[in-house]
Amino acid sequence: MRNVIFDLGGVVFDWNPDAILEAYYDDIDARATIKRDLFQHPDWLLMDRGVYSEADVIARLERRTGRQSLELMGLFGEVRSSLRPKRDTVALIERLAQRQVPLYCLSNMPASTFSHLKESHAFWPLFRGIVISGEIQMMKPEPEIFEYLLRRYELTPGDTVFIDDHLPNVQAAQALGMHTVW
Repeated sequence: MRNVIFDLGGVVFDWNPDAILEAYYDDIDARATIKRDLFQHPDWLLMDRGVYSEADVIARLERRTGRQSLELMGLFGEVRSSLRPKRDTVALIERLAQRQVPLYCLSNMPASTFSHLKESHAFWPLFRGIVISGEIQMMKPEPEIFEYLLRRYELTPGDTVFIDDHLPNVQAAQALGMHTVW
């Protein structure tokens, strides 16, 4: 393999909505409501796609649940702070970069969340290219986002490995001829 593409949430950074909710809400019913009405709601995917801003989703969630906007803004802060780098993955990225392996990112994530991560961590220059769904309004597992990354950085699928924690994303990359790690 000549190129390696990393997903971010669940691969480079911790991503666990249940743990976020447990840290933020003592009440089990509140956790279930927010899980259903935020993390499992189509608005979350539209925010990842870049259609809705974080403020849009908070306002819509406030209307849906009756929860206060300050509480929900705090929850979004908890989401950002929960995205901690996975040490083993970062160490792998650093080792591959030392060996001059071309590294890339492809992630479903709001642009605002990626902006926060970019300001908070120093390893971004190790990547030759980064594609964030919220910046280009395409999402995994849609083939178009993979094709966009391959075309933009002139990558050959057969020379490229894609690492993701979500099986449909891995399958989409495989269908385009990429090698994958799930």
